[in-house]
Amino acid sequence: MTAPSVDPRDAVLVDFGGVMTTSVLDAFRAFGATFGYPDLPITLLSTDEIARKLLADHESGRIDADAFDNGFAERLRAHGADVDPGALSARMQSALARDEATIELIQGIRAAGVPVALVSNAFGRDCYAGFDLTALADVVVISSEVGIRKPSRRIYQIACDGLGVQPNRAVMIDDLRQNLDGAARLGIAGVLHTSAEDTGRQLAERFRIG
Repeated sequence: MTAPSVDPRDAVLVDFGGVMTTSVLDAFRAFGATFGYPDLPITLLSTDEIARKLLADHESGRIDADAFDNGFAERLRAHGADVDPGALSARMQSALARDEATIELIQGIRAAGVPVALVSNAFGRDCYAGFDLTALADVVVISSEVGIRKPSRRIYQIACDGLGVQPNRAVMIDDLRQNLDGAARLGIAGVLHTSAEDTGRQLAERFRIG
């Protein structure tokens, strides 16, 4: 078995939803299941142009949660699901829980002296409730606050600038491949997150982090 190539890096960028928490996609499916269409929310957010624009505008801070909720409820109704728009984005995330193992992993990385930036696409009104983001990362970059969302290269550059590191010295941890592809355009290495154990192993073996 060939040993993984080693590419030592000095800093970590990390996603929030689906990394610091359980799977966002699973939460969206659980929400869809409540009205009999488990895959419809993800399908619309992936393929429906109106729903995709609603998500992009919301994550970038151009529309608020209420505007997203009302607009997305209309798209769901257009595809056969009669859904109340009230607190819809909160209900979409109601199945999310903290991923304590990953949080512990990131805390250990910081304790070892590796700088960490949280790079997150905001969603809903209270998606960070219950989390002290400043205790999780040295730099916090939220899409709705900077007006840029992943996978734009600019949001990763903001994070690297905040940490004072060059992109080619950083690693991005994310549960979505397209976000890692965006970071790679700056030279940021990627770890596709599936579990704390696997991410910790990749950081140690591939990048000598942790």
